Amino acid sequence: MPAARLHTPFNLPSIFPASATRATILSAIALAFSLPTTAFAQVAATPAAATSGPDATSDTRNATLPTVKVQATQETLPGDLQPTFGGGQVARGGDFGVLGSQKNIDMPFSMTTYTAKLIEDQQARTIGDVLSNDPAVRTAYGYGNFQEVYAIRGFTLDSDDIALNGLYGITPRQLVETAALERVDILKGASAFLNGAAPNGSSIGGSVNLQLKRADDKPLTRVTLEGSASGEFGTHVDVGRRFGDADQFGIRVNQSNRDGETSIDGENRRNNQTAVALDWRGEKLRLEGDFLYQRQHISDGRPVVYVLGDEIPAVPSATHNYAQTWSYSNAEDTVGILRAEYDFLPGWTAYVTGGVRHTNEHGEYFSPYYTDPENTIGSRLGVVRKEGGTSAEAGVRGHFDTGAVSHFVTAGASIVRVMTQSGWTYGGPFATSLYNTVQVPYPPTTMEAGMDGNPPITALNLLRSVSASDTLGFLHDRVLFTVGVRHQEILSNGYSSSTLLQTSNYNDSITTPLFGLVVKPMENVSIYANRSESLSAGGIAPEGTVNYGAQLAPERTTQYEVGAKYDNGKYGAQLALFQLEKPQTYTNSANVFVANGNERHRGVEASIFGEVYKGVRVIAGATYINAEQLDTLNGATNGKEPVGVPSFLLNLGAEYDVPGVPGLTLSARWTHTGPQYFDAANTMSIKAWDTVDLGARYSTSLFGRPTTFRANVYNLANKAYWSSTNGGYLTMGAPRTVLFSMTTDF
Repeated sequence: MPAARLHTPFNLPSIFPASATRATILSAIALAFSLPTTAFAQVAATPAAATSGPDATSDTRNATLPTVKVQATQETLPGDLQPTFGGGQVARGGDFGVLGSQKNIDMPFSMTTYTAKLIEDQQARTIGDVLSNDPAVRTAYGYGNFQEVYAIRGFTLDSDDIALNGLYGITPRQLVETAALERVDILKGASAFLNGAAPNGSSIGGSVNLQLKRADDKPLTRVTLEGSASGEFGTHVDVGRRFGDADQFGIRVNQSNRDGETSIDGENRRNNQTAVALDWRGEKLRLEGDFLYQRQHISDGRPVVYVLGDEIPAVPSATHNYAQTWSYSNAEDTVGILRAEYDFLPGWTAYVTGGVRHTNEHGEYFSPYYTDPENTIGSRLGVVRKEGGTSAEAGVRGHFDTGAVSHFVTAGASIVRVMTQSGWTYGGPFATSLYNTVQVPYPPTTMEAGMDGNPPITALNLLRSVSASDTLGFLHDRVLFTVGVRHQEILSNGYSSSTLLQTSNYNDSITTPLFGLVVKPMENVSIYANRSESLSAGGIAPEGTVNYGAQLAPERTTQYEVGAKYDNGKYGAQLALFQLEKPQTYTNSANVFVANGNERHRGVEASIFGEVYKGVRVIAGATYINAEQLDTLNGATNGKEPVGVPSFLLNLGAEYDVPGVPGLTLSARWTHTGPQYFDAANTMSIKAWDTVDLGARYSTSLFGRPTTFRANVYNLANKAYWSSTNGGYLTMGAPRTVLFSMTTDF
């Protein structure tokens, strides 16, 4: 796979107002970023271990000195995966959309890629568990269900808008199990050029791409037995092989199952995932095929809380479950993906890929609405949903030179189609409580729509785009300038589940440019800038407005970002200063739904990851966000902070190989999240929260087989806290959770 780069002109406005408090916070972030300097001073005197090349043995026939055997280790990676930093938990590059698999230090974007090793070592079960390592990301639940949503740089990304093997629209919709994942790419910032618009339009502050496992050159048969202190038990079998005279055929199979009660009282989860990856690699042609099946069941799941009054409810005890026992959620996803790549000229590759997804969901959801400690009502919403997604992409990437200037060019086209069928039933309201919850009988249906047989079509979204870019390299590629453009067409139709009539018909197109710049003053250091955009379909006027059902023009979010990166192979660090400005929508005084005003997020991120000293590895960082509303309706909330955006986030994670006890590693992580406003007027907020996690693993040989024992404790103090106000509702943080596992390679 050809290498590439990307970048943008320096045009960042002034980011921070003068303030002693903010200056202190920024100083703390700068200190976190400076950590590599100290570590480098400690390791600089030690020669680095070789990272490539075959084993070398001296010729002893004419030697006068003792034979010395020098071994070099090379990380074997399937496909075009980028190598990892020391410890193997964070990769040194990832999948940058139309630009392909690239080194992070050559890109003018802020990306972190987490690996299957991190997933195994932390026993991460969902994408939210993986992204909890990132100081720019926090996770909450979706509106009324158990779908994960991710706040990236303060903007919410729905799990519907996660990409799988680079394709939108085909990822399992609610929760994604991690057993079959090789990498999780988290791009922080606008990505309309790299990935196109997401089907649900939520990829404003960042995007996530999941890469499925594939067979590498080393045969693998790995069995994991896992469990939890609350009573969950599961298995995971991971088998990989290559066949043929040149190992050209590969197969990787992952099968995982888990069932039992979670650390929340009475909440049960049952999960099943099967993944099969096939590939063939020839001299010029590479073929890949993936099949993924996932089924999840949640019963008595603790829901989000809606607030009707003028006060935030006190937090229930950490393990208390205020759900109703008749509530549940079933989700079943079937996914298929095909991909082909062909090197038709030296340095030039053409590719085509496509995928399909079919989703079946059925749930009975309980929602509590809190007014005051004596007045909380509940309701039942039954939902049946079917969804079909298809996605395809084709393109070409290649290199050529014009004199002293190198070029890396890309051109591509993509299409995503998602059709949703849904129906619902409603029951309630009834009295309930967040603290002394009384179970009520299943509420009878008082309203329903779309429940006569097969659910009707309620939404049809079609996105088509074409893109092109050129990365120009100067001074032997020490200066890389990228210019790119994507033209996106968005078709969105909405239908009423009760009348079956079309409620919205929208078709528009928009062009999003990209400018990127990378300057590499030293081999291990790059300075970058970008001017990029995010794109989403316009909002739909709600019922009761003059223009009910009308859909507004596409919303364009503009980003300016500058930053710096360091990568010495063992560890890396990133610093980014950014501004994103997104249009706001609301109903004005004339009762017309309009787009007017903006939400602006300015901030700075710093992170460090990898082995900073022999036996010491870190994943740590901090993010400061100065977010405010601008030009709002009648100026009512001008200067106020947006809902659900904490001003400061901090992650400090580290692991330590214990001297004198080979194979024993201890780990710890402290997570801090600042206060968040619940409403646009900033009259209600939740408190800042902190959690501490501990872990240990021990690698040994058991009956001649490599075996690793793991134990992790999350939220050690069993702290009860509201973790998020995203969406205008409250998500409660998970209680103390104790996980353990045993993994054996056969």
